[in-house]
Amino acid sequence: MVTSVTPRVESLASSGIQAIPKEYVRPQEELNSIGNVFEEEKNNLGPQVPTIDLKNIESPDEAVREKCREELKKAAMEWGVMHLVNHGISDDLLDRVKKAGKIFFDLPIVEKEKYANEQVSGQIQGYGSKLANNASGQLEWEDYFFHLVYPEEKRDMSIWPKTPSDYIEATKEYAKQLRVLATKVFSVLSLGLGLEEGRLEKEVGGLEELLLQMKINYYPICPQPELALGVEAHTDVSALTFILHNMVPGLQLFYQGKWVTAKCVPNSIIMHIGDTIEILSNGKYKSILHRGLVNKEKVRISWAVFCEPPKEKIILKPLPEVVSEAEPPLYPPRTFAQHIQHKLFRKTQDAALSAAALK
Repeated sequence: MVTSVTPRVESLASSGIQAIPKEYVRPQEELNSIGNVFEEEKNNLGPQVPTIDLKNIESPDEAVREKCREELKKAAMEWGVMHLVNHGISDDLLDRVKKAGKIFFDLPIVEKEKYANEQVSGQIQGYGSKLANNASGQLEWEDYFFHLVYPEEKRDMSIWPKTPSDYIEATKEYAKQLRVLATKVFSVLSLGLGLEEGRLEKEVGGLEELLLQMKINYYPICPQPELALGVEAHTDVSALTFILHNMVPGLQLFYQGKWVTAKCVPNSIIMHIGDTIEILSNGKYKSILHRGLVNKEKVRISWAVFCEPPKEKIILKPLPEVVSEAEPPLYPPRTFAQHIQHKLFRKTQDAALSAAALK
């Protein structure tokens, strides 16, 4: 793999700079809402991201099972994000996945560069940092490692980290178990719309075509966290996103007009509803706007797995069962690839308008 010349945020962070380069400073309208993430996490006032206990998701007792499913459905409709506990994936496996990712990112940058991606040529898997690909030239305070982890036959094992030795086994097993969890969630969401249990999963590609893409986000310590973002505000394009983290706060959700900081819930998996499910449900399930804050005390690492439909094979549009004269379709038909392009185009337009307004 060709060595990248993109400067790594980790290099900047460890260089001893006191002020961050201007490309990382967010626009003024964003700065007003960026606070100290540790203080924000302690705030118990106002709405909190729901925690959903999945212990009874397949209970033989119908009333117990329905109560669990109803809670998940309600969180998906009101928030579009939740902490999942008793999700069926062992603490030991979660710890292995997190330990392996941390050891990889603890390697010297020169070692990680052996896995560098080549975004310009379309090779997006591997080690990377965001390129300034929008009109404002804005950058995010993170490095990452991105690769497809499921289905097995679509993986490119040549770019999976060889160090540490447990990385491959732990990540493979985690992907396999997440895929099972995704099926359970799709079932509940389907039933919640009055559809057959397997309907949403079928609509996003089923066992053969749904792709699980893992992105390990590495947010170095930032000397001016009040000016930067680890990840700018966005909604996920996926069907579902599952996130682990190293118990350092940073995730914020835009809920009822305010940024809410997610608590760190031990042994939980954060789950987002993505745009794909929002579209299929005609907006009944929400894909929530979210972003990542950084801090000057602790490195934050998160492991996001995006469950994505195939790019061209499926037309995403509201399902006929969820539209009516009273509730017409809110989204035009698009392939997944067209949806991504549409979002990029809108973002570029918005950035261009903002840049023009400042001139």
